[in-house]
Amino acid sequence: MLKRQEAECRLKEIFGFDHFYDDQWSVIEKVFNKERVLVIQKTGFGKSLCYQFPATQFNGLTIVFSPLIALMRDQVTSLNNKGIAAQCINSNQTQEKNDAVIEQAKKGELKILYIAPERQGSVSWQEAVRQMKISMVVVDEAHCISQWGHDFRPDFRRIVDLVKILPVDIPVLAVTATATQRVQDDIQEQIGNGMSVIRGNLLRENLRLFVVKVKSENEKKIRIAEYLKNCEGSGLIYTGTRVNTAVYADWLNYVGIKAAMYNGSLEAETRVDIERGLQENRWKAIVSTNALGMGVDKPDIRFIIHTQMPQSPIHYYQEIGRAGRDGLPADIILFYNENRDDAGESFDEKLPLSFINNAKPKIPEYEAVVEALKNEPLGERGVMEKLNMKQTPVRTILADLVEQKIIFKNDGGKYEYKYDAPELKTESFEKLRLAKLEDLNAMIGYVNTTEPRMDYLRKYLGDKIDIPSSNCDNTNLKGFLDNSLHSDLWTNLKTFKNERFPELVPKKTSSLDIGYALDNYIQEAGEIGQILHHCKYENGGDFPDELVARMARMVQKKLSAQHFDMLLYVPPTISGDLVKNFAEKLTVRIGVPLSHDLKKMRLTEAQKIPQNAILKRSNVKDAFGFASPEILVGKNILLLDDIYDSGATMNEIAKMLKKNGAETVTPIVIAKTVGGDL
Repeated sequence: MLKRQEAECRLKEIFGFDHFYDDQWSVIEKVFNKERVLVIQKTGFGKSLCYQFPATQFNGLTIVFSPLIALMRDQVTSLNNKGIAAQCINSNQTQEKNDAVIEQAKKGELKILYIAPERQGSVSWQEAVRQMKISMVVVDEAHCISQWGHDFRPDFRRIVDLVKILPVDIPVLAVTATATQRVQDDIQEQIGNGMSVIRGNLLRENLRLFVVKVKSENEKKIRIAEYLKNCEGSGLIYTGTRVNTAVYADWLNYVGIKAAMYNGSLEAETRVDIERGLQENRWKAIVSTNALGMGVDKPDIRFIIHTQMPQSPIHYYQEIGRAGRDGLPADIILFYNENRDDAGESFDEKLPLSFINNAKPKIPEYEAVVEALKNEPLGERGVMEKLNMKQTPVRTILADLVEQKIIFKNDGGKYEYKYDAPELKTESFEKLRLAKLEDLNAMIGYVNTTEPRMDYLRKYLGDKIDIPSSNCDNTNLKGFLDNSLHSDLWTNLKTFKNERFPELVPKKTSSLDIGYALDNYIQEAGEIGQILHHCKYENGGDFPDELVARMARMVQKKLSAQHFDMLLYVPPTISGDLVKNFAEKLTVRIGVPLSHDLKKMRLTEAQKIPQNAILKRSNVKDAFGFASPEILVGKNILLLDDIYDSGATMNEIAKMLKKNGAETVTPIVIAKTVGGDL
């Protein structure tokens, strides 16, 4: 076996580092000894080197399973720059690119192959992996294997299936920065074969931890803007919803702080550009959901801010772990809204509670999928269409049914009911929900604790505390952000809320041009979403004139450079003349001629009934026509509706209008939702 002195010479030559940490070398020795080992070490320890270096020394291929597409890309680029043949397979690449990478792996042209666990379901991968000379298997973010982990993914179970059929002399390395004792035990049991554990100290002395309690969501925006105006460097702001990524990014840009939003609804190319921009310090802050995940390999992140409380201390420790990897101080700030609603529920506890309670689909949905597959084999899309279900719950159900050996995936990529299959077991679902509620209560405990905050997190993760830490607002860092309530930014915030008009950016395949909404669809007191809901679903009468005036102001502010030949409105399904009446008032204010010639040619369901974009598109396909299509040639059209969700209705209309010669079709709506599910 390679001795440490010789290994460090090769380390210097390939990676530029002088030596390994002792714990790193302990892991690498076990890998060279062809052992199975779980490594639990804090972010910044250098876990990736524990498999990247051995991979360069083995004759065959090292396969790295990782859920973090952004991190895959970064690491592949870094390895290639060092002359190491590495590639990745993921859903953001074309099928042609993924197929080409598989061929490289089969031919022995790669040292390291990163693959997203979800890709294991493809028949081409299952066939190809049998033809690869595998020298090591790595499970990155290994906590995802365990249902008790904070980011469990059913597709990680397939990794376990692969590991179980590997020869015993192929090493398996699982790495994570966060694993409670329960998660550790679960991973060891699943990987098996005497898997050992190397658990490090989780203390991050350079992270300065703060909890800032506020009285409103507006106060969060003010305090964050004040902080960013005075802090050094760049960082991340995590929000709980896609809507808030847009709201906070727009707010920060409005007050002169460069920010970009990031969430799972963005095009793959856009996400890649934002990730690159983060590395290049193009922005002061990236405002993201956990879609940005832990795939951030930037050592000098100077702050991480959470606008809403995560579901558990495990989530929180993982997300803040990306800050200060260079060892220099970094600020970790959690904002917590103390206000409670009439029922006594905390505003900031509602969101994580809803995530927990909705983590598993309802039992009747499981039963419906089983019954459907008893009748015929179906792919994921087929289940979605047949049962009118969204993609996320369908994926969860299929994964659970496969795990319980009730169904299986055939060679054609479809799911089949297994003859004489066992009954569905649901006891574990409730057990898991209760465990996650305990985690949430522990996170609330973090907000309210008076002990050192780093110690609180470490103890929850099973770390031993030798000396109390002193790097938080409960110790020697009191008085943080106390002056924000007297900020001049309150006036800016009021103006911002009146002038912010969310952009509607259609997919590349859409026939729509870029348009705008008055606001996001948020059903809170005084918000536009609540007003719209009252008028549309509670017989509240016409949309109020104040919304007409605001729409006219939006057109003048955002679209004044464009000339429009006519204003059209989407024909109703269930809301009567609400949109028509709104259009008749709007045409007077903006001076664009109104036409009533856009017609519905057949009956459709309300678009809120189909639960996925496939069925939404089918519901409105070829459903619209225009009374005098010859007048559309060369025309620039404003297209009005009340709600923009998946965009399927307006896109179908735009396709018809452009087919008849319209030049542009610009959507304008009262409210924009977070968008439809694929």
